[in-house]
Amino acid sequence: MNKCTERLFNGIIKENPTFVLMLGMCPTLAVTTSAVNGVGMGLSTTVVLVLSNMLISMLRKIIPDSVRMPAFIVVVASFVTMVQFLLEGFVPSLYDALGLYIPLIVVNCIILGRAESYASKNPVLPSVFDGIGMGLGFTIGLTCIGIVRELIGAGTIFGAQIMPEAYEPITIFILAPGAFLVLSWLVALQNKIKAKAAKRGEKKAKSVCSEEGCASCSGCKTQIFPTGQEEK
Repeated sequence: MNKCTERLFNGIIKENPTFVLMLGMCPTLAVTTSAVNGVGMGLSTTVVLVLSNMLISMLRKIIPDSVRMPAFIVVVASFVTMVQFLLEGFVPSLYDALGLYIPLIVVNCIILGRAESYASKNPVLPSVFDGIGMGLGFTIGLTCIGIVRELIGAGTIFGAQIMPEAYEPITIFILAPGAFLVLSWLVALQNKIKAKAAKRGEKKAKSVCSEEGCASCSGCKTQIFPTGQEEK
């Protein structure tokens, strides 16, 4: 798999920061009272993540190890300030809804974690795609949680009425306890899907081994090398 494509896949599916790595839980639980808020926070974080990964990767051989983390924070804070001003100027309603959590992107562990573990050690292009993948994974996670909370707690999705007029909204889902409930449901659903996929993969591998003999698993090696000799 191409390295850039792999970074996208890892960020969205394999290493999703919300449902797999469980990073950035503060904005995940606080701002996802609606789908719009989830998309807004996710895309704002994505922009900062991509730009900071790109600049940190470009400067990775210049920044001294002794001031590595302070330098990363300065870079991230600069881009967060730019995003904050743009939201305040062009999308004031979203800016008011996200409130304090926009400047707190500076200390979001997803951004600092990717800067430290990937961008500071890899070339620019893979670092950019790593930021895109992680950012989109974070956006998808926040949007899914926001959709479920908004649907159950208000009967709407992206502000459009979905539930019938007779539906009585369960307001706890747009409060703090609802965030924990929805997050646990979605993580459990993801784990169940992963477990079923793993079982299907195991059954398929066993069927291939029984029909052809792959000489890679212990069962096939026992059949092919009964005396315990190893393949040379």
